[in-house]
Parts: sequence; C-alpha cells; structure tokens
Amino acid sequence: MTHSPPSAAVQSEAVLLDAPTWRAAAADHAKRADSLTAARRARTAAGTKDEVEDFLFTYYPVRPGQLRRWHPGVGIALVVDSEDEASEWVAGRWYGAQRRSEDPSASLREDAECADRQPIAMAVGLDTRAFLADRIDAVRWIHAVLTSTAGRRPAFGCFGFHEWAMVYRQDAHRHSLPLRLGQEATDALVEGSSIQCSHFDAFRFFTPAARPLNALQPTPESRVTMDQPGCLHANMDLLRHATKLGPAVPGDLLLDCFELARDVRVLDMEASPYDVTSRGYGVVPIESARGRAEYARRQREVFVRAEVLRARLSQVTSALLALAD
Repeated sequence: MTHSPPSAAVQSEAVLLDAPTWRAAAADHAKRADSLTAARRARTAAGTKDEVEDFLFTYYPVRPGQLRRWHPGVGIALVVDSEDEASEWVAGRWYGAQRRSEDPSASLREDAECADRQPIAMAVGLDTRAFLADRIDAVRWIHAVLTSTAGRRPAFGCFGFHEWAMVYRQDAHRHSLPLRLGQEATDALVEGSSIQCSHFDAFRFFTPAARPLNALQPTPESRVTMDQPGCLHANMDLLRHATKLGPAVPGDLLLDCFELARDVRVLDMEASPYDVTSRGYGVVPIESARGRAEYARRQREVFVRAEVLRARLSQVTSALLALAD
C-alpha cells in the first residue's frame, strides 16, 4: 500500500479511536441510516413517490448509500489492524494511512495504546491537506453562512407563505397534488397576506407574479446577509452543508441534520397550499389563527434543534479553517 505523506495523512493531534469502538459506531450508524431511508428505498423499488420526503433525495441531493457511510469526522483517527483495512479507508479518496514509525509527532510516536493495551501500529484519518486543497472555498462559504445566520435574531412570522407564492396565479404546479383551497382562494390568500421570505432558494421559485409581493428581495449573495435561524429553509439547508463537508462531518451529525431536514419538510408541506393527506400527512391550516399558532410553535421547535446542529457544523468548519492557516 502507498502511504500518504505523514504531514498530510493523519493529524498528529488527532484523537484515536480503537478498532472495537469505531467499528461499533459504524455498525450502529448503518442501522440508523437504513431505518431513516427504508421508506425511500421501498418507493424506489416499487416505482412510487412521496412528494414530501422524496424532496430531500432529489433537491439537495442525498443518496441512501451516502447517508449509510459512517465517517469519524475531522480530528479523529481510527486504529486499524491490517494493511487491508487501511486500504479500504484510503480507497475512499479523503483518507490517509500512517504507521506509528512514520510519524515523529507525539500522538503516534509516544506510547499511545489501544483499549486492549496493545501498541498502535497504524491509524487512518481524514487527509485534511487534500480535503482542503479541493474544498477550501466551500468550507469558507459554509462557515460564513453558518456563523452569520447564527448571529441573527430568529423570526417566526412567515407562516410558510413561500410555498403559496410558488403556486400563485399558476395553472400548472410542481407537484401533482391538489390545492387544498383551490387556485382562486389560494391566490386571494397570498394577496391578502404579508410575505417576508428572506431565503433565496425559496424565493427563486416564486412565480413571476408573486415576486413583487415579497417584502424582501433575496439574492444568491444575500445568504450571508439575510438568512436567519428561524427560517425553515435555512435550517433544512443544514443537510446541504453537512453533505458538502463530506467526511469532515461525524456520521451522527450528518444523520441528525437529515432527520431535522425531514421534519422541516413535513411542516413545510403540511402548511403548504397542497393537500398532502393522501400521502399520510396532516394539515397546518395557516389561513386560520389556529393553524398559524401551530406553525409558529413547530417553527420554534425546529429553531431550537437547528441551533445545536448549526453550532456543531460551525465547530467542524472552524477546525478545518484552523488547519488551513
């Protein structure tokens, strides 16, 4: 096996996980991922669809196999038992392997030991030099979006009207589902409501007639200056950030972001103009005071969960940027 240069292969200060520990973590991760993607895989096999959940796999996109692959994350090195086991990780492109004798630095040179008290012979970890050479611009951009969004006051008064603006005065819609109120009543609700969408990736799907009705006019560049932590789409996008950061993100954090995005998508569509009851979902009738109260409550619950995940992703980008300096 050809080893990466010691300085690029395994960080000298990396935390070492012994083989039994990381193998158990990887197995538990695969089971959790399989559970989260079971319905999607069954639909794919049957040729059916779910306009709510399938969005996560097509818009972002993310694949079941991608979610199933466990990564320890940046700053973690895995003790391996053999050249073959090391080769399996290195074949994944972003990993490097290192023998204990190859590294003059402390954590692999001195008397670090596995849980079974045997001296460490080889470890594999994220090759941060190769990773950052390929993705440094993305890491910087994601870090800027995460930190700027976290620093803003959350807003909870949008009531999901971005979805309604996407069907405003339009005969053909993205989804084949019927509109709960019909086109005329849907249009009237949009016209009589205050729309304040700050997220460009939602705003860009507004119909031409709906765009002038938005109090804000977000642009691709405004993600750093306008995204706010109460926004459902900004919180759903944590999944996008996690997938773009790839193996630098610990496996549990990736799946946590996926679960949050799934729950956000459910709220997004239950509060949308579409009737999703045929797919087994409920209704959040934002045309009523009761529906708006439920939407705001659930939006706040999403915000609380997203705050934690956004902070964890920021820790990943901060660690990567520190290594780039």
